Amino acid sequence: MVTRVDPLHAVELRVLGALIEKDITTPEYYPLTVNSLQNACNQKSSRDPVVAYDEQTVEQALELLKTKHLVTRISGAGHRVEKWAHRLGEILNLGRREMAILCVLMLRGPQTVGELRGRTERMHEFNDLDEVERVLESLQKLNLVAPASRGRWQQLLGDSPEPEEHTPAPRSTLESRIETLERELARLKQQLEEKLGEHFD
Repeated sequence: MVTRVDPLHAVELRVLGALIEKDITTPEYYPLTVNSLQNACNQKSSRDPVVAYDEQTVEQALELLKTKHLVTRISGAGHRVEKWAHRLGEILNLGRREMAILCVLMLRGPQTVGELRGRTERMHEFNDLDEVERVLESLQKLNLVAPASRGRWQQLLGDSPEPEEHTPAPRSTLESRIETLERELARLKQQLEEKLGEHFD
């Protein structure tokens, strides 16, 4: 079983993390087109830091990830537009729990056990903090995560500098509504792409 991958650049890490997140949370719209993946990378919610990648940046990261066998290009019958899928779980032989934790660490940087439990909710519902810790310990044995400062954990797949010390602001109702609207907009864009692809096929 492979337990290591070549170190990833921060852009590769964001692209791969976004693919994993959408695979688990919105499987009906997965694999992703480059446009959908760009939107996923640049989300203003559930991302730290927030980025603004252009299409070329995302495409270059995909090509690099492809050479590392971490993503695959999907085209042909049933796919009018070229799409991309990740292979991290397959390559490392990881289950949904492990993938959920790695995904959050890739997209949000170092996290405490409590933060991980709360932020993986849409991908996997952990019973308690002990279960999160057990999964972290198993990932640590595979050299995929390690303890970080201030009681947090970090992924070891690639560049993910720790954010500066700050006091997180309480999550507001407005932020929750914005996140919901962003997800809905992404779904509508995906549906439109599919319909346009069928129309011009």
